[in-house]
Amino acid sequence: MIGVFAIVVALTLLIVLAYRGLSLLILAPALAALVALVSVEAPLLASYTQVFMGAAGDFIVRYFPLFLLGAVFGKLMEDSGSAEVLARAVIQRLGDARAILAVVLSCAIMTYGGVSLFVVAFAVYPIAAALFRQANLPKRLIPGTIALGAFTFTMTALPGTPAIQNAIPMPYFGTSPFAAPGLGILTGLMMLVLGQAWLSHRARRARAAGEGYGDHADEPPPIDKALREHASGEGFDLMEVPPEGRPRDLPSFGLAILPIVLVIVLNLVFTALIIPAMDTDYLAEPRFGATGIDAVRGVWSVIAALVFAILVLVFTNLRRLPKLTASLDSGANASLLPIFNTASLVGFGSVVASLAAFDLISGWVTSVGGDNPLISLAIAVNVLAGMTGSASGGMSIALATLGDTYMAMGQAAGISPELMHRVTAVATGGLDALPHNGAVITLLSICGLTHRQAYLDVAVVAMLVPVLSLIFLIAAGTLVGTF
Repeated sequence: MIGVFAIVVALTLLIVLAYRGLSLLILAPALAALVALVSVEAPLLASYTQVFMGAAGDFIVRYFPLFLLGAVFGKLMEDSGSAEVLARAVIQRLGDARAILAVVLSCAIMTYGGVSLFVVAFAVYPIAAALFRQANLPKRLIPGTIALGAFTFTMTALPGTPAIQNAIPMPYFGTSPFAAPGLGILTGLMMLVLGQAWLSHRARRARAAGEGYGDHADEPPPIDKALREHASGEGFDLMEVPPEGRPRDLPSFGLAILPIVLVIVLNLVFTALIIPAMDTDYLAEPRFGATGIDAVRGVWSVIAALVFAILVLVFTNLRRLPKLTASLDSGANASLLPIFNTASLVGFGSVVASLAAFDLISGWVTSVGGDNPLISLAIAVNVLAGMTGSASGGMSIALATLGDTYMAMGQAAGISPELMHRVTAVATGGLDALPHNGAVITLLSICGLTHRQAYLDVAVVAMLVPVLSLIFLIAAGTLVGTF
C-alpha cells in the first residue's frame, strides 16, 4: 500500500505544481524520483537513467518528426498570413450574427489542417474579440468558443487529423490516421453540435440579463473598424485590414487553404495508396527495428503529407516570407518544449509502471467495464490525461504501460484495432482540460481572463461534451461495430 500511496501523492503534486507553473522538465523526473524513493523497491539512479530516460527517449525518437513538422507548418501558416486569412474569411462570411459559430469554424479549419492550437489561439483571438464586441456578446465566452474549435473534435475525433493525439495510437494498434472514419465523424459532429448549443444558450442568457461585451482595452482598432463598417453594410472588405505586425500582402483564400487541403488529402493518399504499394519487406531487418509496415504506416503518412504541404506553402508564399530562415528556426524551436514536456510525462509514467504497486492499479483499471475493454481503455486514458494535464501525455502513459494488454483484450472481445484507436484518441480530450492544463492556462492568458471568469464554458465544451461524446462512441462502436 505504501507504493500506491506514493503514486497518488506524486500524481497530486504533479497536478498542483504544474498548475502553479513549475516546468514539467523538472517536475516529472523529480516526482519519479520521489516515487522510487518512497516505494523503496526501485533503485533511484537506475530508475532515472534506465527507466525514465529510456521511455522519454523512445517517445522522442518515435514522434519527434511529427512535433517538428507540425510546429514548422504552423509557424509558416502564421508568418505567411495564411492562418489569419482563413480565420477572417470564415468570420466575414458568417458575420457577427453568427459570431460564435464563425470563430469555432475558423479554429476548426486551421487545427484540422495541422496548425498548432496555440498558433490558432493567438491568430483568432484579436478577430474574435472585435467580432464579439460588435455582436455585444460577453468576452468571457471567447475562451470557450476557441476551445470548442481548437481543443475538441478536430484534435481527437475527425479521421485524418494530423494532431499528435491521433498519431500516438497508430504504432500500438497498427492503424492509420483514418481509423474508424464513420464513427469519428459522428462523434465529432456530436461535439460540435453540443458545444455550439451550450455556447448559444449562454449567449442568449447573457443577452436576456442585459450583459454585453464589457469594458476591455485590448482589442485592435483596425479589425474593429473593419467589422463595424462591414456590419453596417458599407461593403468594407475585412480581408483588406491587416492588424499590427501582419504583412499587407496577404495570400488569397485559395492559397491560404491549399496547404491544409494538401495535408488532409495527401495523408489519405499515402495511407491508402502509396505506402501499401511500396515494397517494405526490409523493415523486418534488425537495422530497421525488425518491425512491419503497419507499425509505421500512419507516422510515415503524416510525415510525407506535412513535408509536401510545407514545400507548397513556402513556394506559394516566398515573397510573403522574407525571413524564411527565421520562420523555420522559430517553428523548429517551438517544437522542442512540447515534445520534451510530453516525453517527461511518459518517463514519469514508466517509472510508476515499473513498481509492483502499479500492478494493483492496472488490475483495477483493466477490470472496469467487464467484458468491454473499450470502457476500461477510455477510463484509463481519461484519468491519466486529467492527472497529467496533457492529452498526449496521458495517452502515452496509458499505451506505453497497458497498450499490449488492451490490444489483446480487444482481440479477445472481437473489437477492431480501428475502434480501439478512435476511442483512445477521443478519450484524451476529456479530463485533460482540467484547470491545470497548459493549453487552458495559455488560452485564458491570451484572452486576458481568469479561470473564475471564463473556465466554466471551457470545462463544458472541452471536458463535459467530449466525455458525453466518448460515451456515445463506445456505445455505437459496441452495438454496430467499426465503420
